[in-house]
Amino acid sequence: MDIKTATALRRLRLVSAPEAVSFLILLLCSVLKRTTDFDAVPVMGSVHGILFVLYVIFWADAWNRTKWPLKTAALYFVLSVLPTGGFFAERKLRREAEDAVIAARARREGAVNA
Repeated sequence: MDIKTATALRRLRLVSAPEAVSFLILLLCSVLKRTTDFDAVPVMGSVHGILFVLYVIFWADAWNRTKWPLKTAALYFVLSVLPTGGFFAERKLRREAEDAVIAARARREGAVNA
């Protein structure tokens, strides 16, 4: 995995958890708006909207660089629209990045030993 691909995956991973948190807070604010006088929906809607747009941009970049199959790319996109999906995406992306590092080290050690 080259550095640009690793960076794209890292960016997607780093925005996935905050996007999920903002989605949950937005849902909470929506409930509070309808049950109390508290109305933070406009603010949280903007915050969540920005994070969601960043997630989609980073997702498209990661898909382009990693050449994921359509099924994998669709999974990461679907996780972005589920309230807690960003947490699962972050964990899966972290595992994928760790596996790539292990594979790169094995290739490097294999090249040195050969």
